[in-house]
Amino acid sequence: MVNSTGSTLSHLECTACGRTFDADVLHRLCEECGKVLYPRYDLAEVRLRPSDLLLREPSMWRYREVLPIRDAEHVVSLGEGFTPLLAAPRLSERLGIADVRIKDEGQNPTGSFKARGMSAAVSRARELGAKAVAAPSAGNAGGALAAYAARAGLAAGVVMPEDCPRINQVEAVVSGADTWLVEGLIDDAGRLVRTTSEARGWFDVSTLKEPYRVEGKKTLGYELAEQLGWELPDVVIYPTGGGTGLVGMWKAFAEMTELGWIDEKRPRMVVVQAEGCAPIVRAHDQGERHAPRWDDATTDASGLRVPVAVGDYLILDAVRDSGGTAVSVSEDEMREATRELAASEGIYPAPEGAATLAALHRLRDTGAVTGTDRVVLFNTGAGQKYPDFVPATPEVVPANSPAWKTGF
Repeated sequence: MVNSTGSTLSHLECTACGRTFDADVLHRLCEECGKVLYPRYDLAEVRLRPSDLLLREPSMWRYREVLPIRDAEHVVSLGEGFTPLLAAPRLSERLGIADVRIKDEGQNPTGSFKARGMSAAVSRARELGAKAVAAPSAGNAGGALAAYAARAGLAAGVVMPEDCPRINQVEAVVSGADTWLVEGLIDDAGRLVRTTSEARGWFDVSTLKEPYRVEGKKTLGYELAEQLGWELPDVVIYPTGGGTGLVGMWKAFAEMTELGWIDEKRPRMVVVQAEGCAPIVRAHDQGERHAPRWDDATTDASGLRVPVAVGDYLILDAVRDSGGTAVSVSEDEMREATRELAASEGIYPAPEGAATLAALHRLRDTGAVTGTDRVVLFNTGAGQKYPDFVPATPEVVPANSPAWKTGF
């Protein structure tokens, strides 16, 4: 017996050529043009009202009518989503901005926003009969995939750059995933997953190369609207590697408008990348719709070390259509922003999350963000997963030192 979620999933649609596909068959990219597929829903059939959400569980699955899992028995969850949207009053005062808030994704299971995408992707893969899943990862996605595959009872494969954070490597291994490190970047890892998946029996859930990770990430947009009383902020600043979170939110905003939950107003969407790997920023500044590969990518913010993104056109369209912009920041700016956010608001961000605060300083200085704006920064992961990003060497003092009484 099917335990229905009430999902209104109807079909898959290519975001480039518009071709449609059966949603109840495993698909990756468009078979016609090789571009990203989006799940589409019969939104006219959604009976959920915003007020109904008050009685639902505090996870991303509260929005199950607009998520792709048909049978609740296949939902693979560790409690992901509905993370806090935290006011940042000291940052607001320091920057001279009316309202700055942080969406703290570090409080997700597995410590990052990747939990959302993997929950949706693994759930749907299991529902459609996959027995094993795999993905390349710059770090957090690998740990999340391993955890959700374990929860689902599926085999998993993870391929990571050899210099990805050690904690992410351990997460994948202890959660039972077959894990390999590769000499190269995440696109090298992706090539290896792609070329070996058939032989190993894997379903490849690489970023935006299958239709469902974006559905988990789009719940960021639903939550943002709900937590702000169904009124979106003026500016969203988002750290962007593969960009699934940003384009997922943009998709969510369109769905909510069609549902009648929000109006046509959109935030200005701001992409943040590292100076050492900024393909989207370069393409934005040059007026291009696609972002060529960034050679010799380098940054200690592993989630931003993505030299090429399959969804580049979706990211750039969202930025331009919203009147937003794209900014790159330095390693030193990210380290200083890590200290500032942790010391002023008690939120210890991942380097990628710190990049959003560094970008906000830039945007405030240039006037691109004004004092009356409502701004939301996305901290996409927990800083504790990057213990070496900001040097910290407390002084060692003997327990019997008189300095404890007389002062240091």
